[in-house]
Amino acid sequence: AQAAGGELDDIVKLTLLLADLADVAKVNEIMATYFKPPYPARATYQVAALPKAARIEIEAILVPAK
Repeated sequence: AQAAGGELDDIVKLTLLLADLADVAKVNEIMATYFKPPYPARATYQVAALPKAARIEIEAILVPAK
């Protein structure tokens, strides 16, 4: 987020690509340590494979505060 000129609190939407949807509960637990309400909108998809055998890939859209 900082590289894009913002902070985690500026994220308005996340897209999560997971190798296994069974990981959703763990992802939710981890994300709760980084985000606070109101949480960003989110879409989560299971995919057949990710680069470098990753288990998760995250895309974020942020709107920096002015």
